[in-house]
Amino acid sequence: MNKTILGMTALAAFAAAGTASADSMRCGSKLLSDGDPSDKVMALCGPPAAVERREILRPWGYNRGITVHSTYEVSVELWTYNFGPNKLMYRLRFEDGILVDVDTLSHGYHSANESY
Repeated sequence: MNKTILGMTALAAFAAAGTASADSMRCGSKLLSDGDPSDKVMALCGPPAAVERREILRPWGYNRGITVHSTYEVSVELWTYNFGPNKLMYRLRFEDGILVDVDTLSHGYHSANESY
């Protein structure tokens, strides 16, 4: 009975550790992950297929232990990488030039620039 509980606990811990990893994307042999600057991503992966830009207002919570009710502006860019129909596409979210999220999308597509 104890071995079964111990085995189930170890399995649950292993599964949780697998889902706790940071978002990442591979460009060739280089691995990009949360915290990388946009210029590093551009140097390793080249230009994205699409870029969306916007500014958002983020609430400001605390400043030196005092609650402050104000907002500050954050520059957000969403870069979409299309690696072709045999690979998955990725959408990268940058906030103030820092990679904060990588989403895996569906399979890519042939771009209009490709010759057949």
